Amino acid sequence: MNAISRLSTAVSLAALMPLTALAGEVEVLHWWTSGGEKRAADTLQKLVEDQGHSWKDFAVAGGGGEAAMTVLKTRAVSGNPPAAAQIKGPDIQEWGELGLLADLNQVAEQNGWNELLPPQVIEVMQFGGDYVAVPVNVHRVNWLWINPEVFAKAGATPPTTLDEFFAAAEKLKAAGFMPLAHGGQPWQDSTVFEDLALAVLGPDDFHKAFVELDESVLTSAKMVEVFAALQKLRGYVDANAAGRDWNSATAMVMNGKAGMQIMGDWAKSEWSAAGKVAGSDYECLPFPGTQGSFAYNIDSLAMFKLSDADNRKAQEDLARTVLEPEFQQFFNQNKGSIPVRMDQDMSSFDACAQKSMVDFKAAAASGGLQPSLAHGMAASSYVQGAVFDVVTNFFNDPKADPQKAAQQLAAAIQAVQ
Repeated sequence: MNAISRLSTAVSLAALMPLTALAGEVEVLHWWTSGGEKRAADTLQKLVEDQGHSWKDFAVAGGGGEAAMTVLKTRAVSGNPPAAAQIKGPDIQEWGELGLLADLNQVAEQNGWNELLPPQVIEVMQFGGDYVAVPVNVHRVNWLWINPEVFAKAGATPPTTLDEFFAAAEKLKAAGFMPLAHGGQPWQDSTVFEDLALAVLGPDDFHKAFVELDESVLTSAKMVEVFAALQKLRGYVDANAAGRDWNSATAMVMNGKAGMQIMGDWAKSEWSAAGKVAGSDYECLPFPGTQGSFAYNIDSLAMFKLSDADNRKAQEDLARTVLEPEFQQFFNQNKGSIPVRMDQDMSSFDACAQKSMVDFKAAAASGGLQPSLAHGMAASSYVQGAVFDVVTNFFNDPKADPQKAAQQLAAAIQAVQ
């Protein structure tokens, strides 16, 4: 029986279960609102409801999650947090320090999380040695998405180096295509910046810069080179990019208006939702110069302390369900990401996901696995915000000085530590 059949059977059996006194409500705050993401979230909702619980959906649109975090802080301050919220990276530690998160140790022990998850993931999901969050997936941030038909029309070659990337962009531009589809939002600007930084700095110096916040690397000649590359890249983005959502940029590549997009693998959910096939309708390449490296973003649900026993049971069932193989397959095939379970059968996943899992495991063993700064995995939200400001201001100023930008980056980070 394949995973889809097993899930269908499980759902059918769950639907026959009587509603018991243990049925509770889970309110889930998230920002999975685009087409493929919404289908993924709806799958989790159905599985929770089929266990007799009720799901209160609290979706807040906004690809980077900034709006959702603003709402969450307001709810938490008023003493009324949701049962679960999409929180990730160092932010989990910040919420843990406030004493608001519930421990999931019993669920983790019963379901063998320590054996299923890589050490890098476990570290992020725990606070003070206790599980307080459950990981949903692993996203790769350093992807380049291309439309091969557009590339063929332009006579461009899929790039493997930064020089080749700019050569391809020039050919696309000359052929009348938009070279790079981009949305001018701070988190998108910083996603591009981060991939350039990983390419120019390499994984070791990337870690020193954005995890250790090493001033010597932040102000180095290599960092100046990163900003210079960002400035050059800006010349291949259209004038109407400001405020564009990421999935709108994906659609521009999909419909043949643009040749490339720099975006994490959640972009694949849009291609999948449109019935497009990886390897033929579109291609996924490690961002040029970052082969062997894997910038990761892990979606996770942090659990808040609840006083109602039935709701607590529903919360634990939610956490358990998230890591079950059937849901991991359903969710990640819709979301574009890869399962967080190291024992997951990847045979039913597309070519991009299979490559991503291979690269993830290899990077984890080689030092190439690095937390994404732009997506809240590498440093605090304060540091992330400081980087966003510097990068976006630079991106939107054609006359900006790369040397000065590197100094501003270090100073901005220093100011919020």
